[in-house]
Amino acid sequence: MELWELTALELGGLIQKREVSPVEAARAALDRIAGEQPRNNAFVTALEEERVLERAKAVEAALGRGEALSPLAGVPMALKDNICTRGLKTSCASKILGDFAPPYDATLVERLQAAGGVLLGKLNMDEFAMGSTSETSWYGPTRNPWDLERVPGGSSGGAAAAVAAGECWYAVGSDTGGSIRQPASYCGVTGMKPTYGTVSRYGLIAYASSLDQMGPLARSAADCAAVLDLVMGRDRRDGTSLDVPAGGLLASLTGDIRGMRIGLPADCFGEGLDGEVRAAVLAAAQVLRDRGAVVEECALPIMQYVVPTYYIIACAEASSNLSRFDGVKYGWRAEGYEDLTDLYQKTRTEGFGAEVKRRILLGTFVLSTGYYDAYYKKALQVKAVIKEAYDAAFQRYDLLLTPVAPTTAPRLGESLQDPLKMYLSDIYTVPLNLAGLPGLSMPCGFDGQGLPIGAQLIGPALGEAKVLAAAHAFQTETDYHKKSPAGKEAC
Repeated sequence: MELWELTALELGGLIQKREVSPVEAARAALDRIAGEQPRNNAFVTALEEERVLERAKAVEAALGRGEALSPLAGVPMALKDNICTRGLKTSCASKILGDFAPPYDATLVERLQAAGGVLLGKLNMDEFAMGSTSETSWYGPTRNPWDLERVPGGSSGGAAAAVAAGECWYAVGSDTGGSIRQPASYCGVTGMKPTYGTVSRYGLIAYASSLDQMGPLARSAADCAAVLDLVMGRDRRDGTSLDVPAGGLLASLTGDIRGMRIGLPADCFGEGLDGEVRAAVLAAAQVLRDRGAVVEECALPIMQYVVPTYYIIACAEASSNLSRFDGVKYGWRAEGYEDLTDLYQKTRTEGFGAEVKRRILLGTFVLSTGYYDAYYKKALQVKAVIKEAYDAAFQRYDLLLTPVAPTTAPRLGESLQDPLKMYLSDIYTVPLNLAGLPGLSMPCGFDGQGLPIGAQLIGPALGEAKVLAAAHAFQTETDYHKKSPAGKEAC
């Protein structure tokens, strides 16, 4: 078995036992990236071999000194290109940021480094995380390793593709409306968005600040638990971060979910859902039932409101957040301008892509005089109603189980031809961001074309342990998460 076929924890275990060195793991990752990057374009910036190996040697030396780092010490990983890394290009896959290299690390990066993380580079994404296909990147589209003519999902498509192709053992992405979970579903990996505030957003370049959350993509739920153990917790530099205990998620995975109550919202299994996706998710429900969970149908009558509510709020916040990109302080600056206003206009016209401009315009419109009350204020009111609906559901159930996306991965170009269709593909994921809830996508089958299907487990606020417990129990019983695009089992 090749090293890239292992889960992050399996590789970490071999490193702890000195059966594999961090340097060997780093070399295996670099070799894998060299072979896969020309095919899938998962990386925006792949670090030079010398820099990666230097870091791996440092971790190896720390382990040799007996330093207690983490179960993932020495395991190579990668980060989405909107997570700040000191001295390393962080462009949000946009021309307007160019070769911008932040002067500081995100809190999440600091914590992963302290735990022995070995960074391989920065991953491709939809520009400023705006998209569901990873096709809006200034650096070209990322391709799905399962079928190179299909999208990997977005906006964390580079992260999902890299993990699926074995270019890294885990990655960290950001999720504003499903941007971890949907690409995880399309690429057949496991991805988790934790409760809003449990992972510091300091150093994450904002799309929509009230919705953004970082989280892991990996092969298994256990891997995701191990990553979250390292990065969760209060951060004084992020006023929205929560004082939650760090660690303990991985240790809590026993596989026992007897008596857990899981609801199947009928509103998520109706019109618009592909039949093969429906069948796979319902089959996953039966596996959980066989493991001792109580699974029953329930109602969640707010689904018709979630997509318009999400896009009004997200675009309004994007309009505000992206106003800082003006060509003055950093990044791309247009040439041939006459005055400051002309500099702003030309820089943004040349620097932003079509999808980013579309969302800025929509956000500016809903915040404008005469429309604020009719759109943005109303969306905030509906957001509260959506949260109340989930609160009511979790009075009866420990978890909810839904599809992640209505279909499997579409072909390249299909979604860009119909932006509204692309927006609607987020219908099952965006409500969690509006309500601030944890959610996880886990592989649960394949369609007739051999494309992965994902099921979504949703928990109450701070219910990460429940979500991960159910996903781990499912993966103990099944092997969908062990499949790779190469047609092999990951062990």
